[in-house]
Amino acid sequence: MGVPLFVNRRDVVTPGDLLAEGEFQPGENALREGNRIYASKVGLVDVEGDRISVVPLKGCYFPKPGDLVIGRIVEAGLTGWEVDIFAPYPALLPMSETYTRGHASKTDLSTIFSTGDLVMAKVIAFDRTRDPLLTLKGPGLGKAFGNRLVRISPIKIPRLIGRKGSMINMLKRETGCRITVGQNGIVLVSGRDDKSERVAVEAIYRIEREAHTQGLTDGIEEMMRRELGR
Repeated sequence: MGVPLFVNRRDVVTPGDLLAEGEFQPGENALREGNRIYASKVGLVDVEGDRISVVPLKGCYFPKPGDLVIGRIVEAGLTGWEVDIFAPYPALLPMSETYTRGHASKTDLSTIFSTGDLVMAKVIAFDRTRDPLLTLKGPGLGKAFGNRLVRISPIKIPRLIGRKGSMINMLKRETGCRITVGQNGIVLVSGRDDKSERVAVEAIYRIEREAHTQGLTDGIEEMMRRELGR
């Protein structure tokens, strides 16, 4: 377009930072003043054509290599799948990073994972030049299942897990539910009945709300035993 762009895609910006001027159009969390466009929130720059936006960082999952994440299959491509990992950018799961045999060009990938399927995956690469890259090669990785999907702030996941797994193991023990936790803030819950699942979900949300409080483990355990009639 021949007009100035003062930032690059995926740059971190703060409110008031100059993004562009001229013919660019402000998208989400960007505002125009005269001929210039500024950021209105802390976040990552996203540019699509002549539209410039800011993806907020607060409460958002930012991928790191080695993270275990729960994602949802968006669509199958020619050599892999696009996966929503509830981050600012879609992730890519190549067929070569699964245990599926055969050649991608000769395989209908939608017969392996369909749109909407959940997967437990590991982030193996991510930087400013490419979207997150996932793998299903590893213990516990693959298609994921859960009767209930819970989304909490990623920064509260360590508190949900607890020291040496103390909190999450207590939740599993008291409710009898299978609970799968992704570091991107996605939690899957499956139990033997609706009540046990509901109590587990309530406990997870309470841990998110009260993560900063003392005596939380005892309070959660007491709440669950009361709700479950023990």
